[in-house]
Amino acid sequence: MKMKKITGILIAAMTASLLAGCSSTEKTEEPAETTETTETSTPAAEEEETETPAGEEEETTGDEAVTLNVFAAASMTETLEKIQEMYAEVAPNVELVFNFDSSGTLKTQIQEGAECDLFISAAQKQMDQLDIEADPAVNEEGLDFVLKESRVDLLENKVVLAVPEGNPAGISSFEDLGTDKLKLLALGNEDVPVGQYSTEILTTLGLLEGLEADNKITYGSNVKEVTTQVSEASADAGIIYATDAYSAGLSSVAEAGSDLCKPAIYPAAVLKTSEHQEEAQAFLDHLQTDECMKVFEEVGFIKAQ
Repeated sequence: MKMKKITGILIAAMTASLLAGCSSTEKTEEPAETTETTETSTPAAEEEETETPAGEEEETTGDEAVTLNVFAAASMTETLEKIQEMYAEVAPNVELVFNFDSSGTLKTQIQEGAECDLFISAAQKQMDQLDIEADPAVNEEGLDFVLKESRVDLLENKVVLAVPEGNPAGISSFEDLGTDKLKLLALGNEDVPVGQYSTEILTTLGLLEGLEADNKITYGSNVKEVTTQVSEASADAGIIYATDAYSAGLSSVAEAGSDLCKPAIYPAAVLKTSEHQEEAQAFLDHLQTDECMKVFEEVGFIKAQ
């Protein structure tokens, strides 16, 4: 009997010991749970830390590089290229890409979907043809490319009669174009603003039909081509802009007044299709500053009234 009691006591003691061991094990597992909780909180902390760099990226978004496609009349080549260098200091994140050609060609390219942010024409007609608010008699196709309220009359140019170096034919006036002094006259095509001004001058003087009948006219697709023909003396004279005569070092023997043709006004406007309208407007505003006007005036442009 005593042995059975002793055995029972031993079994009870061993059971108690085992239970105590299990209890101790369960207690030691609790810190592991705490550790897991701590580990799961770490990614949240990392997410908070990454929010600051994201904010910094947003701050630098305004300084991202922007390319502005500027379509401008060929007669603005020299002045705008000079202003391009100046504007790099004003807006270093803006790259200006110019497309210089006749206003008629540029208008067609815009109409056909060419990427253009800012358009500067050498005459009202080509701008009107893209402006839904212009006279429907001019904008016959109802095109709507001009951003409302961005359009401005930027500059005025003068239409002149230029001659080659030394003036071999001795031409000194528009009236001389109807005499035997002239063998060949260089003009812009009819779809080119300078060509339209030329046609108006010669029609007013009653000379156009006679010159065409005598085959005394050679045409250029833009004012730069006409200027080149005069510079190379392949024509006795040419009707171009005062600014192009200046840039090419040509002599102007006559200037067309309002009695011969309407003023050569250069309108400019941001386009509705532009993806950078704000930057395009900023550049257009800059072109109207005194600093830029000095550049324009150096070659013969004047500020449009």
